[in-house]
Amino acid sequence: MTNRPPLLVIGTTNLAKGRELAELLAPFGFRVQTLQEFANAIEVPEDGDTFAANARTKASQQASNLGHWVLADDSGLEVDALGGRPGIYSARYSGENATDETNNDLLLSELADTPTEKRGAGYYCHVAVSDPQGDIQAESSGICRGRIRTERAGTNGFGYDPLFEILEFHRTFGELGGRVKEALSHRARAMRAIVPKLVGLAGSGGMNDE
Repeated sequence: MTNRPPLLVIGTTNLAKGRELAELLAPFGFRVQTLQEFANAIEVPEDGDTFAANARTKASQQASNLGHWVLADDSGLEVDALGGRPGIYSARYSGENATDETNNDLLLSELADTPTEKRGAGYYCHVAVSDPQGDIQAESSGICRGRIRTERAGTNGFGYDPLFEILEFHRTFGELGGRVKEALSHRARAMRAIVPKLVGLAGSGGMNDE
């Protein structure tokens, strides 16, 4: 047994997402690492049919592989006028070699004839935490509603942030920057919901290093 803060591995290779999640967890005393710090990290296929299924699979398989507690999320954009697309395919919306730029281009193209009042959308996130044995011990979800702009605005964030407008601010996540996103985003809301569960697990000694 050790008195060191519990280690929680963030199950992503997306540096921007990893940094965002690490900042959200920092005030609660966890030691946070990302998959970039583990040479033996595996790539887990995202073949589930829901955000929740993908998050659970990523957390469970990576935790079993690494022998550490792993937090994984699956998130994406659901656009009302597109019947919920791109949804779980948000990261690869424009194909296997998709980038943020090509995904945003495709979204703008698909919504080209859609009037402002019908461009509603939601960012959705599901978070799952697995113990080193691969058993899911905590889950949460969060959603942030907004609207898709007709052109990019702002350079902050990643993914669809330059197109996703928060109606109360009349600004996109790309314009609002990190502080506002930390308060309002789908991922921030999911993380705030799971933090008490993580604190409870750590407080009970369940997350102590062997």
